[in-house]
Amino acid sequence: MKKSFKTMGALALSLSIMGTGLAGAHASEKKQDDILNVAHRGASGYAPEHTITSYKMGEKLHGDYIEIDLQMTKDGKLIAMHDETLDRTTNGTGQVKDHTLAEIKTLDAGSWFNEKYPEKANPDYKGLQVPTLEEIFQTFGKNANYYIETKSPEVYPGMEQKLEDMVNEYHINKDKLLVQSFSSASLKKMQGIDPSLKLVQLLSYKTPAVLSDAEVQDIKKYAIGIGPNSNMIDKAYVQKAVQNGLQIHPYTVNEKAEMQKLIDWGVTGMFTNYPDLLNEVKKGK
Repeated sequence: MKKSFKTMGALALSLSIMGTGLAGAHASEKKQDDILNVAHRGASGYAPEHTITSYKMGEKLHGDYIEIDLQMTKDGKLIAMHDETLDRTTNGTGQVKDHTLAEIKTLDAGSWFNEKYPEKANPDYKGLQVPTLEEIFQTFGKNANYYIETKSPEVYPGMEQKLEDMVNEYHINKDKLLVQSFSSASLKKMQGIDPSLKLVQLLSYKTPAVLSDAEVQDIKKYAIGIGPNSNMIDKAYVQKAVQNGLQIHPYTVNEKAEMQKLIDWGVTGMFTNYPDLLNEVKKGK
């Protein structure tokens, strides 16, 4: 009987260990599935960035968030565009701030992509327009996940209030809205306008990144997370952010091996031009 009890005990222990292992595996899978998949400028690896087409493709390819860079026109309209100038992504020239919305709406925001990436060219991209933030909200609705950057806020006085006004006008679900900026002053201004907003401090490093205790504590006063450039961070940097209660969403990650490495380090999300690839990594493919 003693031998039988020992055998049964060993079996129970073995089953317990197996159960723990399975539970750990499920927890790991769930954690990986929770990684935010931010479609950087939409699915900009496949379609002209910051167009409705690119944003729709980002959703179709399993992006969790529509990422929008804001610029402001001469007549005070918020538009989606990365650069302060029109030259790179349209057939126009000059500063956004020096052109009215009506002028910008005449521009072709898609043909440049076909010329730069002939292997991805699509005739439907020719003639795509620069969208306003209002048009984006009208297209995707109040319950979409938006990740909006106040771009060059020092160039556009009042940008923060205009963003808040548009968010309120379209009843955007603030639980699904993240506002980011490289400008801490802009984020603090957003916090003052609406303390309920979830803010993310963008960071750019030219040398290997270091996150000091003082910096962590300062950022936590107004932001829920940070967005560093992925090529300058390491595991210790990621762990320090996470252990201090900050979300961390590195940019811009386009290779599956790099995506998996960052997930293994503990990031809570990342920006990618290829949301389909990050979705595959999250699913273990």
